[in-house]
Amino acid sequence: MKKRTTLILGKKIMLGILAIGILGITAFNYFTDVPKFSKPNFILILTDDQGWTSTSQLMDDRVPNSKSDYYQTPQLERFASKGMRFSNGYAPCALCCPTRRSIQFGQTPARQGDAAFKENYHPDFKTVAAIPTVLKLISPAYQAAHFGKWDLRADIFPEDLGYDESDGNTGNRNGDMSSTKESKWTDLFLNTDPKRIETITDRALNFMGRQVKAGNPFFLQVSHYATHVDFQAKEATYKKYQQMPKGKVHGNASYAAMLEDLDSGIGRILDKIEELGIGDNTYVILMSDNGAVEAVPPIKNKFDHPNAIAYKTNNYPLRGGKWTLYEGGLRVPFMVIGPGIRRGSQTNVPVTGWDILPTLSDLAGNTGPLPHNLDGISFKPLLLKADQGKISRKEDGLIFHYFGKSHSSIRVGDHKLIKFWNLKKIELYDLKDDPGELHDLAAKDPKKASALEAKLIGYMEKVHAEPLYPPKSRPKKSDDDDSQD
Repeated sequence: MKKRTTLILGKKIMLGILAIGILGITAFNYFTDVPKFSKPNFILILTDDQGWTSTSQLMDDRVPNSKSDYYQTPQLERFASKGMRFSNGYAPCALCCPTRRSIQFGQTPARQGDAAFKENYHPDFKTVAAIPTVLKLISPAYQAAHFGKWDLRADIFPEDLGYDESDGNTGNRNGDMSSTKESKWTDLFLNTDPKRIETITDRALNFMGRQVKAGNPFFLQVSHYATHVDFQAKEATYKKYQQMPKGKVHGNASYAAMLEDLDSGIGRILDKIEELGIGDNTYVILMSDNGAVEAVPPIKNKFDHPNAIAYKTNNYPLRGGKWTLYEGGLRVPFMVIGPGIRRGSQTNVPVTGWDILPTLSDLAGNTGPLPHNLDGISFKPLLLKADQGKISRKEDGLIFHYFGKSHSSIRVGDHKLIKFWNLKKIELYDLKDDPGELHDLAAKDPKKASALEAKLIGYMEKVHAEPLYPPKSRPKKSDDDDSQD
């Protein structure tokens, strides 16, 4: 208790430190002074291990098999009908924890580091901003809550980042029943609150109702434990999928039932927005923290070429899945609804989770600069104009890094390069012609490969990324570590 008391900063003290340390002593002058009632509400729904094709909604109108041939997610179809799909929406990493860190601070996992994260990010930091603190600098009226899986794996609680309410420093175990590392791929637990979907949703709805009644704008992050295994589902939902014919790609009844139960929880949030009458002033972002596991149980060699696998994996037509920087590990369902967004629309411009912080800042009316060490940019122009909207990044492209099997990737335009640091190997793909990453062009187009590799290394040098500047010692893995390394 003593340690925890030391870690938690008072809300007013914390905001004062952030105002001075992040934005300078005149921080509050950077933001537009808009009356409290005109500030928009924001809801971020983060699902767990849900692949790009793990919905019954097309993620790309141009790709007929960009949806499941077995899973049913009517509420995500409803969500898509209300707003915009990002056909090239990316998770910051192919693993839960780095993605969640990246979203909170608007930075790439490569910049934040893995072994060094706990040392460099803690409640006393003065050089990074988080979503709630940025919104509260724009308007102190903002209230913030985080319910569900936190999983930053550091001495940081949600309240340390400006959240007023939370479930605490939670991880995978808080949503699990009882499975070992091996049995979790086969065990199924039938219950009335699978993966705490109902509990998390109830707390979210309660928070929304209270803030609307009080007249407060709010930021709410709903971070589901589903669909991370172990498998949990309601009995009726599971029986439904037991009786359905399996698809050619998807056919796991346990996963399908868990996904539909998750979908129903998302629908309850959409219902509450309508009930409260706040749809014309509320933005809702939905995304997954990484792609789906490529098979159940996972494939032993996750970097095998698809031609070496005798069946279509879970993220087909994309290659790979969780734990790899192929498209199946990174490209995820990514949708936004809110005022000014054309219903049923799609944009093909790539965006990612570290863009969320600057986007919310922009939508909330900030006209001044954000901290210089952000990697994200606002995709508000895309929300309002789809592919006609223009966004410009500080770095030319999107740069990803996975710490486990150390490899990095960079996407510039339609070209994507993957660098395997330990193997001293690169691969190059043209995602426009080859979204499944079947044809490595590195040998055929060495000039393009060299140019992208140079951009990637330049950024990694700039942020002192761990592949180039390895930490002296790596921390012991936590009990929540869900990697296969």
